[in-house]
Amino acid sequence: MTLRTTLSLLVTLALTPFAGAAAGPGESQQPTIAIIIDDMGHNRHEGERLARLDQPLTLAFLPYRRHTVPLAKLAHTQSKEIMLHAPMANTRNFGLGPGGLTPDMDELSIATTLRRALQSVPFVSGVNNHMGSLLTQQLEPMDWVMKELDRYPVYFVDSRTIANSIASNVAEAYNIPNLTRDVFLDHEQTEEFVDRQFKLLIQTAREKGTAIGIGHPHKVTVDYLEKHLPMLDEQGIAIATVSGLWAMRNENREMFAEGEKQAIRPAYARGD
Repeated sequence: MTLRTTLSLLVTLALTPFAGAAAGPGESQQPTIAIIIDDMGHNRHEGERLARLDQPLTLAFLPYRRHTVPLAKLAHTQSKEIMLHAPMANTRNFGLGPGGLTPDMDELSIATTLRRALQSVPFVSGVNNHMGSLLTQQLEPMDWVMKELDRYPVYFVDSRTIANSIASNVAEAYNIPNLTRDVFLDHEQTEEFVDRQFKLLIQTAREKGTAIGIGHPHKVTVDYLEKHLPMLDEQGIAIATVSGLWAMRNENREMFAEGEKQAIRPAYARGD
């Protein structure tokens, strides 16, 4: 797909209802949330606590961090869904660390960096952006990102760190299964704030049928989830992985046909 074709599709998408938006709640569908925990790979203790929670969380791992491989392997054994948390350039010039994608990179550099990052995270099923308030507004780099992701059986979640992000629209132009974050849970690290945001996530799911929240492996967040996730059943709220929530929004169809995409070749240290 050329950049011009993508731009044309983006214009079309802007004038039509977003295909990835959640449908309204049906009579028989229980309101459902998905919770993504970003920035996995730094904090081993909180990462292990998250991996061992009973509920089907989705854990987004930064590439090449000290604990990424062992925690992702542990999380997989505990039936958690694994994502690559791909570092992307932001408007505040915060450092990205290894695996970062920046506007000064050409297509080959972006494709190679992204491919190696995917290969570095075991059992990866999807991708979302770490920061990215700068890169996700720029058509050409996002076109290159989605062109590479289109090769593999992965979905994309736009963390939507800035309102002007076009990431999900470019993913849609490539027919990559995609979703968008609804609520950030813990950008203030107090129990009161997390509680308010968690209740907003549940309210959003009741209104729309489904909703996606993003949190981080902070102790206050893990403590809150450990206490409150088991209470969801009595509130009439279900929790699913991101791929499970996507299936609910798409008539329970499979994301990818067998053999449709190229398998990701793992390239992480086997001994971790």
